[in-house]
Amino acid sequence: MDIRAILMGLAFAAMWSSAFTSARIIVEYAPPMGSLALRFLLSGMIGIALALAMGQSFRLTRAQWRATLVFGVCQNAIYLGLNFIAMQTIEASLASIIASTMPLMVALAGWLVFRERLPRLAVAGLVAGFGGVTLIMGARLGAGVDLYGLSLCIIAAVALTVATLSVRGASSGGNVMMIVGLQMLVGAALLAVASAALEWPFEVQVTRPLVLAFLYTTLVPGLAATFVWFTLVNRIGAVKASTFHFLNPFFGVAVAALLLGEKLGPLDMIGVAIVGGGILAVQLARQGGPKPVPKTPRSVV
Repeated sequence: MDIRAILMGLAFAAMWSSAFTSARIIVEYAPPMGSLALRFLLSGMIGIALALAMGQSFRLTRAQWRATLVFGVCQNAIYLGLNFIAMQTIEASLASIIASTMPLMVALAGWLVFRERLPRLAVAGLVAGFGGVTLIMGARLGAGVDLYGLSLCIIAAVALTVATLSVRGASSGGNVMMIVGLQMLVGAALLAVASAALEWPFEVQVTRPLVLAFLYTTLVPGLAATFVWFTLVNRIGAVKASTFHFLNPFFGVAVAALLLGEKLGPLDMIGVAIVGGGILAVQLARQGGPKPVPKTPRSVV
C-alpha cells in the first residue's frame, strides 16, 4: 500500500465519520428524508456534471448498472435514510459506532453466505468487535437510549453491508464519477417519494448551522468521500480499502464530542477501542484474500 493510498484512506475515514455529526445538526432543523433527498439531488447533479467534464459517459456495463442501483438503494436510501431518521433520537457518536461495524458484518456474511474460510485472527476480530459493540450497547441501554432509533441504526448497518458487497461491480470499468452521481440520484428519487408520503407538510427552520451542515454534508461526505472510496477500491482493492474502517469509531466519537459536546463514558471508550481493534484484526487477516471452500465459486454481485 503506497503513501497515496494511505492518505486517501485516512481522508475517507475522516470524511465518512464526520457525516454523523453534520446529519445530527441537519435533523434538528429539517425533515430527515426530505433534506437527504435534496442533498442527493444536488450531489448527484454535481457528480454527473463533473463526470461529463472529465470525459466520462453514461455507458456503463450491465454489472455497473446493477451495482449502482443496489448501492443507491441500500446505501443512500436505506442506510443513510434510516440513520437520518434515527439521528432525531440518538447521539451521533452511537450511530457512527454502529455503522462502523460494517466490515465485521461483511466478514461475517462472507463466512455464512459465501463460504469463505476465516483465519483465526479474523474470527478473534469478529468476536472482539461484536463484543465491543455489546459493551457499548449495554452502557447506552442502561442510560436509556431510544430503542427505536437504535433499531434503525442496526438495520441501516445491514443495508450498508449489502451495499459494500456490491461495490466490486461498480468500481471496475471506469466512469467512477459518473457512477457516484448516478447512485446518488437513485437515492434522491426514493427518498423524495418517501418524504412526500411521510413528512408532508415540511417544516424547516432556516438557520446558519443548518445551511453550513447541509453544504458540508452535500459536498464532503456526500460527494468527495464517495469518490475517494470508489477510487481507493480501484487502487488497492475492497479488502485492503476496508482496513481504514477501523478508524471510523475513533473519528466518529471524536468529531461528535468536539462539535456537539457529546459525552463518552469509560465503557464507551473501552468499547470503541475494542471495536476498532476487532475491525483491524479482521481486515489484516483477510489481506491475503478470501479462501472459499472448494466448491462451485460464487460471485459477489
